[in-house]
Amino acid sequence: VDFDLILENIKYLNSLVREDISQIEHTPWGARLRRPEHLLLTLYQNGIVVGHGAFRPYQHPATQQYLQDIMDGYFPSELQPFYPDGV
Repeated sequence: VDFDLILENIKYLNSLVREDISQIEHTPWGARLRRPEHLLLTLYQNGIVVGHGAFRPYQHPATQQYLQDIMDGYFPSELQPFYPDGV
């Protein structure tokens, strides 16, 4: 795992997310503005934890794909169902 490349690309991807822009969240009574949520990625010597999820070892294929997406300069593809409109 190339930690330097991962950290460099995470900084780049974070710069693409505009924290000062609120998103419209529809409610049963209308709508309200919501600030984008942060997603914490914790890197360990032998795996990662995404958000408040379970520990994921580097050997797991989904973990490898998650990190490969970041190393390729993209947001992880597994996040697309949660952010269908992008960041």
